[in-house]
Amino acid sequence: MHLDHPETFPHRHTYQAAPPVEPGSRALRVGLGGPVGSGKTATVAALCRALRDRLAIGVVTNDIYTREDADFLLRAAVLPAERIVAVETGACPHTAIRDDISANLEAVEDLEERTGPLDLVLVESGGDNLTATFSTGLVDAQIFVIDVAGGDDIPRKGGPGVTTADLLVVNKTDLAPYVGSDLAAMARDARAQRGELPVAFTSLREADGVRPVADWVLARLAAWAPAAA
Repeated sequence: MHLDHPETFPHRHTYQAAPPVEPGSRALRVGLGGPVGSGKTATVAALCRALRDRLAIGVVTNDIYTREDADFLLRAAVLPAERIVAVETGACPHTAIRDDISANLEAVEDLEERTGPLDLVLVESGGDNLTATFSTGLVDAQIFVIDVAGGDDIPRKGGPGVTTADLLVVNKTDLAPYVGSDLAAMARDARAQRGELPVAFTSLREADGVRPVADWVLARLAAWAPAAA
C-alpha cells in the first residue's frame, strides 16, 4: 500500500462552526486518549478490524509533528486509505482535542463529507498525561487507555482521563506477570476512582482481545442511532 495519499491528508484551513447536529444524524464520534505507549493506535486498529464488516468507520489521528499513527494504520490496511486522516497538532496533544479543536473538527467533518455517510469516527489523541480529555464539541464519548506496564498505581493516581472518561481501558494485561502489576488492585482502584463508570481490561495480543471495547462502542452506537428516528 502506498502512503502518498494527498487526498487523505487535507490541508488545514480556518474552521467555521457549523450549526448543532442532532444525535443520530451523523456518525458517532469517539475519542481515544492516554499516555504515550499505552496502546491507543493498536486499540484503534483492533477496533477497525473487529467492526469494519458491520460499520462504516473513519479515523482521525493526532501527532505533534508527524503522521506516524496514520501511517501505521495505512500500512496495516485496517480501513480504506481515504478513511484515515492525520492531524499534525504542532503543540501539546491536549490542546488540539480540548482547547482549540478547530483542526480536528475540520478533519472529522471533511472526512464525513468526502467519504459519505459513516457510522463511527474514531479520533485518536497524541500521547498525553492523565489530565487529557476531549472537548464535548469534538467527540460524543471518550475512551482513556492506560497499560499495566505504566504501573498498577495509575488508576489510584486518578486525573481527569482516568476518572471521567466514559470508558477506561487497562491494556496489555498479558504483561502483568512480567512487570509486577496487580490487576485485581487496578480494578479495585479504578472502581474507587470511577464509581459506576465502566472499565475494560484488554490484551490485544489475544484473539479478539479488543472485544470488551468493541462491545462498548456498539452499545454506544445503538443508543446513539435511535435518536434520529
